[in-house]
Amino acid sequence: MTKPRLLHSLSLAALGVVLLAGTPAAAQQNAGADAGEIRIGFLSQTPEPPPYVANPDEPAADDGLAGATLAIADNNTTGKFLKQSFVLDSVEVPPDGDAAAALRELAGRGGRFVVVDAPGATVEALSKLPEARNVMLLNANAPDDSLRGAACAPNLLHVAPSRAMLADALGQYLVKKRWPRWFLVTGRRAEDKLYADAVRRTAKRVGAQIVAEKDWTADSDVNRTAEAEIPVFTQAKSYDVLIVADEVGEFGDYLSYRTADPRPVAGTQGLVPTVWHRTHEQWGAAQLQSRFKSAAKRPMTARDHNVWTAVRVVGEAAARARTADPDRLIAFIQSPDFTMSAFRGAPLTVRPWDGQLRQPVLLAADRSVVSVSPQEGFLHPRTELDSLGYDQPETLCKTRGKKTP
Repeated sequence: MTKPRLLHSLSLAALGVVLLAGTPAAAQQNAGADAGEIRIGFLSQTPEPPPYVANPDEPAADDGLAGATLAIADNNTTGKFLKQSFVLDSVEVPPDGDAAAALRELAGRGGRFVVVDAPGATVEALSKLPEARNVMLLNANAPDDSLRGAACAPNLLHVAPSRAMLADALGQYLVKKRWPRWFLVTGRRAEDKLYADAVRRTAKRVGAQIVAEKDWTADSDVNRTAEAEIPVFTQAKSYDVLIVADEVGEFGDYLSYRTADPRPVAGTQGLVPTVWHRTHEQWGAAQLQSRFKSAAKRPMTARDHNVWTAVRVVGEAAARARTADPDRLIAFIQSPDFTMSAFRGAPLTVRPWDGQLRQPVLLAADRSVVSVSPQEGFLHPRTELDSLGYDQPETLCKTRGKKTP
């Protein structure tokens, strides 16, 4: 096993620049504030892509980390009014590395908050470690529904939306557009099958029908054979939209404009449900886009935004609760009083029954944001945001109890 590699510790002084951030009104008054240093760990592990997948857009080396860096600066901009300082401890774990050792290292240095940017299996394993019992783990990017269900943990907060939330966000829009007949194409990986399962669940919830399904099994170089293979592969009974489940991008990008019938493509490619997009500008997002691009010299990705949100959860809680005490912060984050903005049109709050952040989901094409879910008309007695993903009566999480927000 390869040991994790310590990247750096970041503070405001290390950044050398104060980036302006939205400051809550509470942060403008420092009387009675509990001052102190708040240490936030960032544990990242990026798996190796499958050998048969060629990605023409290689992710930036600091994808995710750049979001954490900006969030620490934002936290410190707010924290200076309360005499609070935030420090980022960042550890990168190689694909074959020991993530458990990395978490122990971060916890041993006093980190009570650790943002985990890693596959779902790693997140689940870390949440069960004895060293994690007194640590709040913030799942930044693993969409596995099982982590919010049977494998949930009381010390695990989910910043990334689940696959069920993403599928529901897309399904609501397709039904609103009166495209209820779906052709589902599923890739060969286990994660693709989980995405397809989420799509099937959504179809039942929104009144859509999956009229055809096919598994992608082609072993040829799809880049060279797409024009010949895809029209044949996509021959199916009449449908409104082709939904693709291809999370690593093995073949999904080659489906648009090549289907046997002229139909839109959605899912993991085409019209994609996501937390962030480089063209998103509403609700103050343009300011965040600008600040991030100035700091990182590139656009913010969805992975960056999830990590930024995770780090900002701790900073926002410290400002609102006016404390640097980890136990009080953890309690406040999981209370009905916690809210924060993520520049998507509605405040984020925590579902107490599974630790999931409620949040709007963008629906984006290559160069534009098409819509934002939940869609108008999908009502809920508590909040329309709970129309995305597993609601309280549906949860399989047993470790948090049947709490009501």
